[in-house]
Amino acid sequence: MAPDVSPYDALLLVSFGGPEKPEDVVPFLENVTRGRGIPRERLEEVGEHYFLFGGRSPINDQNRAFLDAMRADLAAAGIDIPVYWGNRNWDPYLADTLAQMKADGITRAACFVTSAYSSYSSCRQYRENLFDSRPDDGPVLDKLRHYFNHPGFVEANVDATLAALADLPSDVRDDAHLVFVTHSIPTGMNDSSGPKGGAYAAQHRSVMTEIVQRVRDETGRPHTHELVYCSRSGPPSVPWLEPDVNDYLDERRPPAAVLVPIGFVSDHMEVIYDLDTEALATAEKLDIPCVRAATAGLDPRFVALPRQLLVERAAVERGQEVPRPALGSLPALWDRCAEGCCPNPRGDRPALCGA
Repeated sequence: MAPDVSPYDALLLVSFGGPEKPEDVVPFLENVTRGRGIPRERLEEVGEHYFLFGGRSPINDQNRAFLDAMRADLAAAGIDIPVYWGNRNWDPYLADTLAQMKADGITRAACFVTSAYSSYSSCRQYRENLFDSRPDDGPVLDKLRHYFNHPGFVEANVDATLAALADLPSDVRDDAHLVFVTHSIPTGMNDSSGPKGGAYAAQHRSVMTEIVQRVRDETGRPHTHELVYCSRSGPPSVPWLEPDVNDYLDERRPPAAVLVPIGFVSDHMEVIYDLDTEALATAEKLDIPCVRAATAGLDPRFVALPRQLLVERAAVERGQEVPRPALGSLPALWDRCAEGCCPNPRGDRPALCGA
C-alpha cells in the first residue's frame, strides 16, 4: 500500500537558482544582492567565477536531475503527486511556480528546500520568499524540517568521505585531515540562528562529529578534523565565520586533506569554484595531497529523503505520532520555526512556515 501523504497534494522543490548563460550572470547577482547597495563593478568581479564555467551555474541542471530522481522515487513508492520547482533568484522563479500551482488547483504543498541548516540565509529568507511569492488564495505551504542530521544526508556524506580517503595515496591516508567545509556567514547571523542562537555552526559541528566517528568506526583510524568556511563576501569590517578553507590549509599544512562539503547538497558554484578550483590549487601550491569528497547529490539515500520527510510531516499533520530519525548529538528539529528564529538582519519581514 502506498504511503498516505494527505493533506498534501503536491511537493515543491525550493532552491537558490543560478545563471544559465553569460548574459544572465550580472542580473542574477543583482537579484541575489538586491537592497544591499553593492555596485555593479563588484558584481561583475564576482561574476568572473561564473564566466570561468561559461557563464552557467551547475545548480539548475543539478536541480533538474534531482527532480527527475525524486519523481522516480515517489512513483516507485506508489505516491502519485506532482512535484514542482521554484527558485529564489532565477528562473523558474517561486512566484511563477506558485501561480502555476494555484492554476493547477493545488491546495496544500510540502516544501523541500535545498539548504539543510538553520540561519537567516539558509532558512528564514526562503520562508520570506515563500510569503512574497504566494498568490492570494494560493496553496497552503509547509516547509519540511531541517535535514542536516537525517540519515539520508549524513550517511551519504559518510560514504563520500570514506571514498575520498581511499583516493589519497596510501602513505599519507592515515594522517589526512578531514576538512569539513560550509558557506561562511556573518558571525552576527550565526549568533542569531535558531531559537537560541548559534545553531548554524552547532548543527555543522554535530554532523562533522558524527561523520568523524563513523569514519573511525570503519577505518579504525582517528583523523584530525575541523570545520572551515568558504565564499566569504561583504565588507572586511563585518566579521564572518572563520577559518577560511585556504587559510586552514596554509596555516596547518596537513600531510594530506579531504575536503568534505557538508554545507552543500550538490556540486554548485561554491563547490566547483571555491573548493575544486581555489582550495585544490592552494593545496597543490603547498604540496598537500588533497581530494574533495562528493556531495549528497543524487545518492539514492538523499534522493529518498524528501519522500521520507513528506510522509513523516503528512502523518504529523494528521495528528499521528511518528518516528523522526536523526543522527548525532542533536535531535530531529521542529516542523515550524519559532517566532524570532533566524531573524532578518535588515529588519523584520513576514514569512510563512513559522509558529
